[in-house]
Amino acid sequence: MKPAALVLALLSLSACSRAPQAPPTFRVVFTTSKGPFTVEVHRDWAPKGVGRFYDLIDKRFYDQNRFFRYVPDFVVQWGIQGDPQVQLKWRDNNITDDPVRQTNRRGTIAYATGGPNTRTTQLFINLKDNPQLDQRGFAPFGEVISGMNVVDGLYSGYGQTPSQDQIQLHGNAYLQSNFPQLDYIESARVEP
Repeated sequence: MKPAALVLALLSLSACSRAPQAPPTFRVVFTTSKGPFTVEVHRDWAPKGVGRFYDLIDKRFYDQNRFFRYVPDFVVQWGIQGDPQVQLKWRDNNITDDPVRQTNRRGTIAYATGGPNTRTTQLFINLKDNPQLDQRGFAPFGEVISGMNVVDGLYSGYGQTPSQDQIQLHGNAYLQSNFPQLDYIESARVEP
């Protein structure tokens, strides 16, 4: 193979393996066990976070995710894949932080973190205005534009939060056995 043809072939292969480029603004419809809600996403709010989110939606990562943490008057959280083998590929695949350009007001969506530059796949929606999260580096990248009543109505009846380590290891099997009433995402798709 000629060098020029080899370079073109390598460029084509590398382009195929890259995540798709997120549009400047797009909407994602989350169909849940409680009903649908729609999030409008803004790439200029948090470009790295939006890029990861768009890639995860494209890969259908959030399908069948349980809303495993619901703290009334604070946040609802999800983003650990129900299949432990799929989750393993993403668990330590961190992205660096985006600067906080929007406040964590009611209805905004952001990544959960374990400290600086530890965002992976876990997300939360603010159930009320949480400006204290701005100073802690939580960068909203979108907001619920319809169906916030669905988000508010997600199951919150468990007195304890499921163990994230157990979810990582056993996925939805652990949650279905121990927390069967948790609501979940049936599908998450970019709105055409």
